[in-house]
Amino acid sequence: MASSAHVDDYALARVPLSDRKHWFGIAVQRFGQVSALSQFLLGATLGYSMSFANAFWAILLGSIIVELIMCLVGIIGQREGLNTALLARWTGFGEVGASLVGLAVGISLIGWFGIQSAIAADSLDALMPGVLPAWAWSMICGLAVTAIVAFGFKGMQWLANITVPLFLVLVGWSVIAELSRHDLGTLLTSAPAGPEMSILAGSGIVAGGVIVGAIITGDMTRFNRSGPDVVKQTVVGVSLGEFVIGLAGVLLAHAARSGDIVAIVTSSVGLVGLLIVISGTLKINDWNLYSSSLGLVNFVSTTFRRQLHRVSTTIVLGVVGTVLAAVGILGQFTAFLTVLSVVFPPIAGIMVAEYFIVKRWRSDLEVSKSSGTLPESAPRFVPATLVIWAVSAVVGYFVTWGIPSVLSLVLSMVLYIVAGRLGWVRGVGSARTPEVAAAQQQAQPA
Repeated sequence: MASSAHVDDYALARVPLSDRKHWFGIAVQRFGQVSALSQFLLGATLGYSMSFANAFWAILLGSIIVELIMCLVGIIGQREGLNTALLARWTGFGEVGASLVGLAVGISLIGWFGIQSAIAADSLDALMPGVLPAWAWSMICGLAVTAIVAFGFKGMQWLANITVPLFLVLVGWSVIAELSRHDLGTLLTSAPAGPEMSILAGSGIVAGGVIVGAIITGDMTRFNRSGPDVVKQTVVGVSLGEFVIGLAGVLLAHAARSGDIVAIVTSSVGLVGLLIVISGTLKINDWNLYSSSLGLVNFVSTTFRRQLHRVSTTIVLGVVGTVLAAVGILGQFTAFLTVLSVVFPPIAGIMVAEYFIVKRWRSDLEVSKSSGTLPESAPRFVPATLVIWAVSAVVGYFVTWGIPSVLSLVLSMVLYIVAGRLGWVRGVGSARTPEVAAAQQQAQPA
C-alpha cells in the first residue's frame, strides 16, 4: 500500500517523513507559481494606474496578506502531510464539505489550466504567425504539461529547476533591453498613464491574483520537513516573485505608457519573447493541473467511494482542459471561474480556525498521525461550516470595498470561531474513511 501511495504521489494518504524534500527546491516551485506571465500583467496593471512608489507599497501589503495565508495553511499541510482536499475532511468540512472543496478545486484549476494554455497558444501564434493554427498550439502546450505532471512532484521539480532560472534570465534580458531606451530616474518618479488607483485597491489585486494558490498551498507544503521550512520557502518564493516580476512590470508600464506589457516584451525581443511565453506557461500550468487532479481524486473517493489513480486522472483532465482550450469553449467559463475564486478564501479561514483554535477534530488527526495513517472515520457533514462558507463567499462576492477576498476569509474565521464557542460546530453522521477501509481490506489474507 505504501508503494502504491508513493507512485500515486500520496493523493489519498499522508506523505511520510522519509519522502519530504529540502525547502529550497520547493521554494523554487513556489517562485515558479508566483513569477508567471500573469505576474507581469499584474505589475503592468498597477504601473498603468499607480506611481512606482505606490505600486511598491501595494505589492508589499498584498504580499504580506498572501504570505500569511500561505504560511498558516501551509503549516497545517506540512504537519499532517495531507493535501488540501483530503485534509478538509478533518478541518471543519466533513466528508460532504470536503468533496465540495475537492470539486471546486478540480473545476477551477482545470479551467485555469485551459485558459493558460490558450493564452500561451495565442502568444505563440502572434510570435510565429502562420506556422501552426492557434488550436494546434493549444494542444501542444496542454499535452506537454500533462505529460510532465503525470510524473508527479518529481517531474514538476525537474521542470521548475529548468524553467525558473530560464524564465529569470530571459525576463531580465527583455526588461533591460526595453528599459535601456528610457531614463530609470524618470520612470521611478513619473505619473501613471492611466486612471489613478489607490494602494488598498492595488493590494487587493495583488492578493487576489494568487489567492487560489494560497488556499491549496498544502498540496505543496505536505512535502516540507518542518514549519520553519514552510515559512522560509513562502517568504523567499513569494517575495521574489511578487517584487522582481511585479515591479519589472510596473517599470515597463511606465516606459511604454501602456498596460499591455506582455505584448511589448514578446514583440520587442523576438525569440527571447517566445521562450518567455513557453517557460512562463509551463511552470505555472503544471500546478494548475496537479492540484486539479488531487481535488478530483478526493471528490470521487468521498462521493462515490472509488479510488481513482492520480496519474490516469491527470491525463484525462489534461486532455479535457487541452481540448476545451483548443476549441475556444473556455472563454465562456471566465465568469464562472471568477465566482469560484471568491469561494476559495473562506475555505482557508475555516481550516485555520478549526485546526488552530476550535480543534473539534484535531485529536483525530493527531492520533492517526502517530501511525502514519488517516483517521478511521470523519463526520459526514458539518451544517455550521456549510452555512459559514456560503455566507462568507456571498459577502466576498457582493462587498466591493477593501479587499473582498481577505474580507471573506477573515469573516469565515470569525464566524467559525464564534460557532465553535457556542457549540454549533458539530458533525452530523459519521462515515468510515474509504481509504482506510480499502487498505484494511487489502491487508486481509485471501
